[in-house]
Amino acid sequence: MTAQPYRSTAPVPRDAVVHELPPLRLTDQMVTLQLSVRRDDDGAWRASLRFIDPEARVRDTAEIFRGDSEAELWQSVNGLQDHHLRALYLSLA
Repeated sequence: MTAQPYRSTAPVPRDAVVHELPPLRLTDQMVTLQLSVRRDDDGAWRASLRFIDPEARVRDTAEIFRGDSEAELWQSVNGLQDHHLRALYLSLA
């Protein structure tokens, strides 16, 4: 019986799923919001926001959301108020 060599393979990153969120209404424009959600190798759920303005400029955040479960992640996303989203968008502009 021959020994099988140990082969270390890099873990395949899980593809993110993009969810459309209600648009962010600013005084002079509507900004499209998308949430990119993925499950990390350690089992945690992580997500980042994408803002797309009417001129198709894209602004992404880092993975600022994290939850031990998908429900916990969505709870933190749903806890954001419009003024938080506005401030975050303006900080990326």
